[in-house]
Amino acid sequence: MNYIVDILGRSGLLKRDLDYHLLRAAMVVIFAWFGYDKWFDAEITGLIPLITHGPLIFWMIPVLGVGGTSILLGTAEWTFGSLLFLGFWNKKLGVLGALGSTFSFIATFTIFPFAPGAWEPAAGGFPAMTIVSAFLLKDLVLLVVSVYLLKQDVSRVMEARTLRSSATPSVPQTDRVRV
Repeated sequence: MNYIVDILGRSGLLKRDLDYHLLRAAMVVIFAWFGYDKWFDAEITGLIPLITHGPLIFWMIPVLGVGGTSILLGTAEWTFGSLLFLGFWNKKLGVLGALGSTFSFIATFTIFPFAPGAWEPAAGGFPAMTIVSAFLLKDLVLLVVSVYLLKQDVSRVMEARTLRSSATPSVPQTDRVRV
């Protein structure tokens, strides 16, 4: 085992930001794909039981209707995915994408305990999952990834701001030219 650890450690592959970039890229793909699906009635129709039981999103169908909910969710997911994508180059945009992503997965993961048909009755109910609860459980990982990207991007923006401010020499009051 030490041999494997030594090889990985010396390779340099794990010393850089590979994890950060892979997680960002994965989230971009997920938002692009899930956002695409939201533009079709079949996707939203299948999500109606989940949306209507979500403590943070239950209002969407009654207020926006199925079509409006579809447009809102599809647009939001593509927006967050685009901001995360742009975050490869602009960390401030990455912060916005990660913040939207975090709120998105908080909203969807809170459905988990309330989802109809989430617990397998033949196995005694909770904690025996069905495909419904398994589908929602993935949002826990996506929430954690969103928080990780948010933390990384905020840290990088703050670090860049600190570097810029320390690189700019300040002129003491007494040395300023008065006009």
